[in-house]
Amino acid sequence: MTRRRLDPQIEALLQRMAQQGVPPVHTLTPVQARESRNPLFRTLGGSPEAVANIENVAIPGPGGQIPIRIYTPQGSGSFPVLIYFHGGGWVICNLDTHDSICRSLANGAACVVVSVGYRLAPEHKFPAAVDDAYAATQWVAHNTDRINADPTRIAVGGDSAGGNLSAVVSLMARDRSGPSLMYQLLVYPVTDLSSLDTDSYREHGEGYMLTKDSMEYYRGHYISREGELRNPYASPLLARELSGLPPALVITAEFDVLTDESEAYADRLKQAGVPVIYTCYKGMIHAFFSLAGVVDRARDAMNEATTGLGSAFAK
Repeated sequence: MTRRRLDPQIEALLQRMAQQGVPPVHTLTPVQARESRNPLFRTLGGSPEAVANIENVAIPGPGGQIPIRIYTPQGSGSFPVLIYFHGGGWVICNLDTHDSICRSLANGAACVVVSVGYRLAPEHKFPAAVDDAYAATQWVAHNTDRINADPTRIAVGGDSAGGNLSAVVSLMARDRSGPSLMYQLLVYPVTDLSSLDTDSYREHGEGYMLTKDSMEYYRGHYISREGELRNPYASPLLARELSGLPPALVITAEFDVLTDESEAYADRLKQAGVPVIYTCYKGMIHAFFSLAGVVDRARDAMNEATTGLGSAFAK
C-alpha cells in the first residue's frame, strides 16, 4: 500500500508533522514523550463542545487516588453512563488530551461520561492501569446516584491502550461477576502484546504515526516480564473464552499496525456469540479518532460511536 491511498487530510497532517520535526515517540523519554505529544493531541482534537456540567473528582483506587472527570449532558437524567479510558500506549496522554472526545461522546450519546486518569507506565507498570480501570468501573457502578446515572446502563470504551483496557475490564467484569456492562466501544484496541508480527505491522510499521518501534517502546515500558505478554488482561485476544461479554463496536483504521489484531478480536467475539459491529475507516491512520480538529472522518467515527452507544442504551 502507498501513501497515495491515504486520506488527503491525513497526508497533509503527516507532512506537516515531518516538516515541523516532531520527534518519533520511541526516541524520547516518557516525560519527553508526554511533553511532546500531549499538547499536540489537545490541539488536534478541535474545539471542545459545551456540555451541561463537568466535575473533577478523585476516587479511591488500589494505588491511591484515581482522578476522574465526569461529563454530564443536557437533560434531567438519570442518564446511561460510559466509562472512558484514554489511549496513549499506557505511557502518554491524560484526561485533558481526550477532553474533546469525552465531550462529544456525552452530547452525542446523551450519556454521562466518566473519563479515567489511570496510572501510567513506566512509573506504574502492568497491571496498575488495569487495576485502576476496573476499580473506576466498580466505583461508577456503586455511585450511580452520585453521578445521576442509570445502574442498568453502563458501558465502557476507549481508544488504543484505552480500547485494550475496555476489553480487559469487560473480561474482568465477566470473570468476577460484575459490574454488569451492556456495551464496549473499542477504537483500534491493542489486543495482543505477545506478537508485533502481523500483516498490518509489516505493511504499516513505519510512517503512519503509530509505528512498530513506538509499539515496542510502549510495550517495553508497560510490561515487566515476558510472561505477562500472554496474560489475557494484557492481551485480551489470547483469552481462552470470549463468550458472555457485552456487545461491541470495534473501529479500526486502514493504515494502522493494530488493524489485524483489532479485527481478529472482533472476529473472535462474533465466534463466541457476542454481537459485534466492525468498521475499518479507509485512508485513516492510528489516532485518527483524536484528530477531529483536522480530519473530517474523525467526526464520522464519532457519529458511529455515539449512534452505537445510543442504540445500546435504548434497548
